[in-house]
Amino acid sequence: MTSACLPPPASFGEGIIRRGCNAELDEVRLLAGDTRAWIADLERSERERTGLRALKVGYNRVFGYYLELSRAALAQPTDYYQRELTGATTVGEHLEKLEYVRKQTMTGAERYVTPKLQEYELRARNAQEEIVRLERAVYGELLDELAGVARALLDSATALARLDVLVGFTELAARSQYVRPEIVDDGVLEIVEGRHPVVERAIGHEAFVPNDTHLGGPGATVGILTGPNMAGKSTYLRQVALIVLLAQVGSFVPASSARLGVVDRVFARVGAQDDLANQRSTFLVEMLETANILRNATPRSLLVLDEIGRGTSTFDGIAVARAVVEQIHDNPRLRCKTLFATHYHELADLERELPGVTSLQVEVLERGDRVVFLHRVVPGAADRSYGVHVARLAGIPEPVTRRAAEILAELERTRTPRGSATHEPCDESDQPSRKTDAESVRPGQIEALRRLAAVEPLRMSPLDALTELIELVSLVTEAGSEGGA
Repeated sequence: MTSACLPPPASFGEGIIRRGCNAELDEVRLLAGDTRAWIADLERSERERTGLRALKVGYNRVFGYYLELSRAALAQPTDYYQRELTGATTVGEHLEKLEYVRKQTMTGAERYVTPKLQEYELRARNAQEEIVRLERAVYGELLDELAGVARALLDSATALARLDVLVGFTELAARSQYVRPEIVDDGVLEIVEGRHPVVERAIGHEAFVPNDTHLGGPGATVGILTGPNMAGKSTYLRQVALIVLLAQVGSFVPASSARLGVVDRVFARVGAQDDLANQRSTFLVEMLETANILRNATPRSLLVLDEIGRGTSTFDGIAVARAVVEQIHDNPRLRCKTLFATHYHELADLERELPGVTSLQVEVLERGDRVVFLHRVVPGAADRSYGVHVARLAGIPEPVTRRAAEILAELERTRTPRGSATHEPCDESDQPSRKTDAESVRPGQIEALRRLAAVEPLRMSPLDALTELIELVSLVTEAGSEGGA
């Protein structure tokens, strides 16, 4: 590709006007860009003009360009042609009559400048500024000529831009097996065999596992998605958001079929980041983004929430996450289509308590101590996150993961299942000792245990929880005092 065919720069600067458009501009560019050729031409022409073959052009940073001749040559008499030209009797006098001006005297030579050389040096020094000035002038003339047809040009540019986008959409849809979505007014979100357009491109169409999505309409509007690490929860959330976005900008979508209602905005709370320069921790940034979503979302919005509440303690995180889901479900100003990915498996219980909530999980297949991620989203709730398995895949040393597995097994063994009784059957031989233990328990302690068993921490405000805790401590303390007396 020649320089004449190169596209102009994106911003105004040297090179925006092509060569051949303006003769003066081409001359200045030649002056600035081909100094060696000009110097060689000057040296040749001056030798012919003066008749001195020993004359040469030089340059240094202090004095710039000059014409140099030895002192011995300057003292020689002129020849016939030189005398006919200037009438001088010596070479030095001959040069002076040809407008050579001494610039520097050396031990064995004299250095001269001529008006032509001075003009060149000045023009070369200012060539870049001159190029920009001339290009602006030519560009201004072009704009004046185009002003009369500006509207037609803008319309043509708009049409070409729209055509470019549509051709891009068409090529993408044909190459990647996209389908035309059906846009409806009832706010439904139905996607059959949806795919993530970027992940699918990276791993190949055949390797990607598609998944369905059904939210809104007569069904649930909030989907609680649980499942292991690395199973594909975040990919699923993002693919739904991207499919909705592609449909609304006029593109076909990566799915077998799609029936979508128009959304006003897509809100996403994904990833983990902090803003320490502004004194914002990771959890604070997460809460600020969540607060913005709850303030600005509408029933026509799509919410994609990934791991709300993960930046704090377990109970705090569950409480915040559950409260957010309840607000989205109950508040008539919200009630928007929402996908909520979480490792808090307790949130899956909301399906039984809130009619607009459904539980989804990403399937895994366990084979002994190995876990196979199937990447399929199906109804139901997961009860494990397989964090130790992922740690092993990441290369955590075997002693660490082995100990983690032991600790996890112990925690799961001692943990009281949700909703199960805390008492176990016992035989008759145990009764006497248990009776003795019961007799040693004071009435205040029994009352404290009874009230503690009835506490529902996830449904209590912080102030109510603190008040209840103070009363329980008071009961136990008073019982201990009575026992000591």
